[in-house]
Amino acid sequence: MDRSRFPVDPWRLVETDYDPEDLGLTETLFSVANGYLGLRGNVEEGRDTFAHGTYVNGFHETWPIRHAEEAYGLARVGQTIVNVPDPKTLKLYVDDEPLLLSTADLEHYERSLDFRDGMLRREVVWRTSAGKRVRISSTRMVSVVQRHLAVMTFEVEMLDGEAPLVISSQVLNRQDGSDEYHVPSAAMGTGVDPRKAEGLGHRVLDPQLHELRDDRLLMGYRCHNSRMTLALAVQHLMETDNTFTQRATVGQDQGKEVYRIDARQHVPIRLTKIVSVHTSRGVPVPELADRCMRTLDRAELEGMDALHAEHAATWDRFWEESDVLVQGHRLGHVQQAVRWNLFQLGQASIRSGSHGIPAKGLTGSGYGGHYFWDTECYVLPFLIHTHPQAARNALRFRHGMLDQARTRASELSQYGALYPWRTINGEEASAYFAAGTAQYHINADVAYALMKYARATGDRKFLRNDGVDILVETARLWADLGFWQPNGDESFHIHAVTGPDEYTTVVNDNLFTNVMAQLNLRAAVEAVRELEMADANGLARAVARLRLGKSEVDDWERAADGMHIPYDDRLGVHPQDSHFLEREVWDLDATPDERRPLLLHYHPLVIYRFQVLKQADVVLALYLAGDQFSAEQKLADFDYYDPITSGDSSLSSVVQSIVAAEVGYQDLALRYFYGALFVDLTDRHGNTADGVHVASTGGVWSALVGGFGGMRDHGGNLTFDPRLPREWDCLTWRMRWHGCRLRVRLEHDALSIAVEVGGPVTVHVRGEQVQVGTEEVRVPLADQGPRRDGGPDTGDRGQSIPTDREQSRRVSSSPVPPGVVPHNWPVGSADITGPVPVQRHPRDV
Repeated sequence: MDRSRFPVDPWRLVETDYDPEDLGLTETLFSVANGYLGLRGNVEEGRDTFAHGTYVNGFHETWPIRHAEEAYGLARVGQTIVNVPDPKTLKLYVDDEPLLLSTADLEHYERSLDFRDGMLRREVVWRTSAGKRVRISSTRMVSVVQRHLAVMTFEVEMLDGEAPLVISSQVLNRQDGSDEYHVPSAAMGTGVDPRKAEGLGHRVLDPQLHELRDDRLLMGYRCHNSRMTLALAVQHLMETDNTFTQRATVGQDQGKEVYRIDARQHVPIRLTKIVSVHTSRGVPVPELADRCMRTLDRAELEGMDALHAEHAATWDRFWEESDVLVQGHRLGHVQQAVRWNLFQLGQASIRSGSHGIPAKGLTGSGYGGHYFWDTECYVLPFLIHTHPQAARNALRFRHGMLDQARTRASELSQYGALYPWRTINGEEASAYFAAGTAQYHINADVAYALMKYARATGDRKFLRNDGVDILVETARLWADLGFWQPNGDESFHIHAVTGPDEYTTVVNDNLFTNVMAQLNLRAAVEAVRELEMADANGLARAVARLRLGKSEVDDWERAADGMHIPYDDRLGVHPQDSHFLEREVWDLDATPDERRPLLLHYHPLVIYRFQVLKQADVVLALYLAGDQFSAEQKLADFDYYDPITSGDSSLSSVVQSIVAAEVGYQDLALRYFYGALFVDLTDRHGNTADGVHVASTGGVWSALVGGFGGMRDHGGNLTFDPRLPREWDCLTWRMRWHGCRLRVRLEHDALSIAVEVGGPVTVHVRGEQVQVGTEEVRVPLADQGPRRDGGPDTGDRGQSIPTDREQSRRVSSSPVPPGVVPHNWPVGSADITGPVPVQRHPRDV
């Protein structure tokens, strides 16, 4: 990061210089949200802008997916998040001269996102063309207490002289209208990128209501296809001793409150803009409008100071539970980045309520606002150990999708339930089934998060009620999908699935899928048998509700015990799938940076033929199901897969960091961690403009607590085997366990634990049982685990890899980029017409 522009501040992201060249990045980085409502960090003036954005979690439009070649069971209905009417715009004119940051003569500029109180602030001193200096201060808040409410303030003061001044506060339906300004430097890029949201060719928001009611702007819409409804109301409060007039108008797609002010020197003007948004899957717009009015009534009654105070107090509690403190020489930039990532987790989830957690939160339209398996594997571990109620809400959201998951399983000729790989409304929205629907592991990921929650919180009631339904139906899917194959010792196999690595699709016996399915099956057995022992009436209800037969449970247990876990005795590694090791190895070292990410530069079939990973697949299994693998197996697997992992997925670095730390590549672990820590702050994947990578932010917490802190909770046992980086002096975090809050402090020579809330807790530190109470317990550490120099690559990290693998890398290659003739083709051949581009094969570059 350019620290002259983005200085280090442990509690704020600060921008001291406006630059129109990276608007997409900064709009994402300075977004504010609460899990239900999100406002991108667009400038108040409405221009210049990369992508305007105001989003409501789950509020979406649907559209028919048209496949070039039809097949039975393909996803039929696409879903994409709607850019709801934008209330952020506050335009300023002084002497009829508009404030436009890209051309304004700015004597001072500072924008800051404060993590402590969740406020976006901006302070500008503008010298107009007439030489008058004007101070403009603004704040933006999306309440984490009243989730339907946003509050903005806009203060103007003439520092030199007097001037006629106009403030035009607007609400614009940008979903259906084009931007009133086009900024070439900030225009959306062209080309195919599956990470972006789909464009819609029809009017999305059909107007249902637009009126002035009690001096408030009121607008209502219904989505054309999904029939979801929305209402938005805006109230303005003007405070000034200057004389002014105001005029309000409202139409189908625009509402305005315009103030004309005779501004005197040093006489401040303060405009407060209060916004309420309510949405529904079917409630009529007039009723939603009434709800908006009641929200504004309550806000006006409480007062702005009280709204800001309760918002700040809630963020205080968030940090009391969630903060991770990194201490060491010159680590201020790390601490700042850690808190920015944790803040994004809070913004994405703290008030999501009955909704899921979108992959981009509410900071952009990337991935169409869809929910993925990322939530269960990367975000829920953070919530489970810091904000268990939010985790419970996310799991209840999955329970609410169960009927649709049953329908989807039936469409794919399976018994039980199959959760969609990507969705908003519960229906599968992935048009490319090979890398989408085939990721059946989503079932096991949901079950994994469910059991992690139940074991960490002790909330067995949730497990026996909603949880057992999820576990039973997902276990049924695995039992039906898999089959028994006699091969000397009868084993259970799962074919034609895709694991987390989307560069290898529709394979047999994907290791991650089989390992996680095994956990899923065993979890279902555990839940049913616990219900049988603890709640006979509950079991009877479950049997009736789920039509559960006793033999089913025995079948699940047998399938779990017989699950085929691929292993190659020759190389001493777990193959990613049954044929993975038969493929040629992609030479990533010879692939130029301009051909990354691979999915944007090579046809899928090209990628599928090689041993190359979009993200760590087997390595993720080593972490999530770490108690199923030995230390030697983890090291061998990491050595094999790390060099062929492209890192094209933002989900990969955190997992590679965690397992690298565990197996002893501690310097490499730190490098991977920093890559993940700054994935959005430095736009490492080139698509932060589309929104924050929320799963990666969750992975940052796991890398801190699980990677360097060495925390694991396999089977409901809380254990620690830490790996503090050499460069760090201390790592401190808080976490929840069985209703208690622990404070954990890791230093190079000791791990200290104390209970801050609740009763005593039993943990294990490197195999030693430790009873922890309110008085801090200090456990001496002889070291920070094994340390291996370099890493498993054959490049400058210098670590050797298995002999067979070295040989395979010597004969490996990478494919010819599209449009490039290989250097060994005969120039002038009769098969070639026209001029031949003189380029060398990538492996020779």
